[in-house]
Amino acid sequence: MRRIAWIIGLLTTLVTVGAIGFRVASQAAWIDCFYMAVITITTVGFNEAVPLGSWGRLFVMVYLFCGLGVFTYMLAQIGEWVMSARVQTMLELRRMQKRIDDFNNHYIICGAGRMGRTIAQFLKEREKPFVLIDCDEEVLSSVCDKGNFASILGDATQDETLQQAGIDRAASLAIVLPTDADNLFVTLSARLLKPDLQIVARAQEDETTQKLERAGANRVISPTSTGATKMARFMLAPSMEDFFTLADDAGETLELADFCINDCSPFVGKRLSETGLRGQGVMIIGIRRESGERLIPPDGSTELRGGDCLYAFGDLSAVEGVLAANEGEQAGA
Repeated sequence: MRRIAWIIGLLTTLVTVGAIGFRVASQAAWIDCFYMAVITITTVGFNEAVPLGSWGRLFVMVYLFCGLGVFTYMLAQIGEWVMSARVQTMLELRRMQKRIDDFNNHYIICGAGRMGRTIAQFLKEREKPFVLIDCDEEVLSSVCDKGNFASILGDATQDETLQQAGIDRAASLAIVLPTDADNLFVTLSARLLKPDLQIVARAQEDETTQKLERAGANRVISPTSTGATKMARFMLAPSMEDFFTLADDAGETLELADFCINDCSPFVGKRLSETGLRGQGVMIIGIRRESGERLIPPDGSTELRGGDCLYAFGDLSAVEGVLAANEGEQAGA
């Protein structure tokens, strides 16, 4: 911006000096003098608008000789500024794409609205890699520049945009676009691009829920019905609100997560009471067997098997430690 302001100031000064020179040489009206200054410095070549004597023509030669050089220099500076801005934009896009290409088992958020921003902030607080997609450059910049989020400016309904976000390497996809039609289209596209992808979609209308599930969404969230159910629970059990807000209190963060164990996990063959998870601050509140059987709540004598999915609740750091240990064991296997 400094360079542009300097160029505008120099151009204004150049035109003003020329107008004053023509005024002194011809005593013509100011509008004619400014007109002569502009057509002279730009070498347009129209007829003279003011009568010029010998001194006037001499001034034109000097003014044209000096002014044309300055004017050409200013054009070169403007061109350089435009090109450097474009090059900088291209470099930023390339750096962002390289950052996204390095992600693996990351999360993709389609839509930078209120729900999209909330999801992004939630993932950032837990230091999870994610990509935010939106077609509104202003909205995306206001959200991502502040939080340094990985982002893509594009239409999430296009397969190319999802592939650019690394959908083939992603662990999960959240679809919170403004319309149910777009959410439905992205769900269908994402399921075709990666059949085993975990997809969570938002439905504005309750009638859309079944369509999204048929299109391939693993979970469908309706803010209206979900919010109403939560309010009803708080009405029936007011103290539950204090329990659920513990995660927002300073120094006291709770997390609810699920993880699956394979045949090589150190937990396989052990009873729940023998895993030591409770001593680490993690409570298993439910188990889903590979057969579909659910144990809620599981007894301490329950034997864990390969393929079991465990639902863990406890301190955030403790839960993340258990998840990391389980993922490490599975990677080693």
